[in-house]
Amino acid sequence: MADMKTASAQSATTRVKAEIAADDLSAQVVALREDLARLSESVVALGQSAKTAVADEASVMTERLRERIREEPIFAVAVTAGVAYLFGLMSRR
Repeated sequence: MADMKTASAQSATTRVKAEIAADDLSAQVVALREDLARLSESVVALGQSAKTAVADEASVMTERLRERIREEPIFAVAVTAGVAYLFGLMSRR
C-alpha cells in the first residue's frame, strides 16, 4: 500500500514537472515569435532605408549625367555610338 502511495506521489510529481516544462516551453516559443516579429520589422526598415539611399544616389548620378551631356554633347554622342557598336559586335556572335 505504501508502495502505491509512493508511486502515485512520484507520478503526480512527474506530471507537475512535465506541466511546468510545457508551460516554460510555451513561454519560450511566445518570446521567440515576438523576437522574430521585431527582427522582421527591423529588416523591413533596413530595406526601406537602403531603397531610399539607392534612389537618392541614382537621382544624383542621373542629374550629373544630364549636366555632362549638356556640357559636352558631341562626346556623349560618340560614347553612345561606341557602346552601340560594341553591342552590335557582341550580338553577331
